[in-house]
Amino acid sequence: MTDGDGVARHVAIIMDGNGRWAKARHMPRALGHQRGVEAVRNLVRSLKDTPIECLTLYAFSTENWRRPEDEVGDLMNLMRKFIRSDLDEFVANDVRLHILGDWRGLAPDIVTMLEDALDKTSGGSRTLAVALNYGSQQEIARAAGKAAAEGAITAEAIERHLDSASLPPLDLLIRTSGEVRLSNFLLWQCAYAEMMFVDTLWPDFTPAHLQQALADFAQRERRYGGR
Repeated sequence: MTDGDGVARHVAIIMDGNGRWAKARHMPRALGHQRGVEAVRNLVRSLKDTPIECLTLYAFSTENWRRPEDEVGDLMNLMRKFIRSDLDEFVANDVRLHILGDWRGLAPDIVTMLEDALDKTSGGSRTLAVALNYGSQQEIARAAGKAAAEGAITAEAIERHLDSASLPPLDLLIRTSGEVRLSNFLLWQCAYAEMMFVDTLWPDFTPAHLQQALADFAQRERRYGGR
């Protein structure tokens, strides 16, 4: 089986390199995270100029809780600010928000804000999926548990219970900053996804970089184990 149209409808990004971007400029890590949020904003605004139906971003992992308390606090405050400042724009641009991970384990005020954002953007035709308090191994374990409760642990049953069950199949995974690993992100969904590892640090990643990645993807032949 091959995918002949060369279109990446679902793209996921591991947004890596905020800290190194700031360190290279002798700036605090918090400023690197702020610039990373600006990169997210610019990328979401550019979706209308792409064939992407769903963009999934790795925003906060279950392992990120191990970071220093002040850095975690900065990240949570940035999340609050981003939701407040960009929610109306999501609605205006027909963008639907979807959350992956144990997001209800976040601070109560953030949970309330996310619930409101999910409700207000539910009619959007293009999806921004954000992984919050997310770990792929944990996601698979939860899905397998639900499948077992239904009576059979099959690939189809597990897939039905993944956080991404309502999203299109993943076509392309991009990781910025030159690191070459998945870091517990979308392990199940990546089974036949194309992968690109780019040296660009996340705050420097622009819509032009995304367009280049889509062009490179269009040149790849996807065989799904066939010939």
